[in-house]
Amino acid sequence: MASSKSNQNNDDIITDINVTPLVDIVLVLLIIFMVTASFIVAPAIKVDLPKAANADDKPDNTIALILTENGQLFVNGKETDWSGMKNHIRTQMVKLPDMQAVISADKNLPHGDVIHLIDTIKGLGIVRFALNIERIDYQSELQPQG
Repeated sequence: MASSKSNQNNDDIITDINVTPLVDIVLVLLIIFMVTASFIVAPAIKVDLPKAANADDKPDNTIALILTENGQLFVNGKETDWSGMKNHIRTQMVKLPDMQAVISADKNLPHGDVIHLIDTIKGLGIVRFALNIERIDYQSELQPQG
C-alpha cells in the first residue's frame, strides 16, 4: 500500500527548493574567495612613487647603487669607482634634479662604508634614497634552533 500511495504523490508539483546544491556552490565560492584573498593582501610599504602619463617619454629618475662586501661599487648594474659614480650622478642630476637612489649594501660591510656612500650621494644633491633589504619572517627568526 505504501508504494501505491507514493506513486500518487509523484504527480504533484514540486514547491520546495532543494538547497543542497545552493549550499555546495556557496561553500566553493567561499573557499575560492579565502584562497585568493591571501594573494591579494600582501604586506607593503606605502611609498610616494613618481607619476608619469607616458613612461617611455621620460627617463627613469631612480639610480641603483650596489656596494659589495669587498668594496666594489656598481651604478645601475655597471661596475665603477667612487669618482665614476660621482660623475654619473652629477650628469644625471642636471637632467633630473629630483633623482632618487636605492642603495643595496652587503650586510658584512662596515657601517661606516654605507654611511660614507649615503653622505656622498646627499652631498651630490640626492636627498631621497632607500636602503634595499631582504624581508624576513620574524616569527621563524625568533624561534630557537634545534
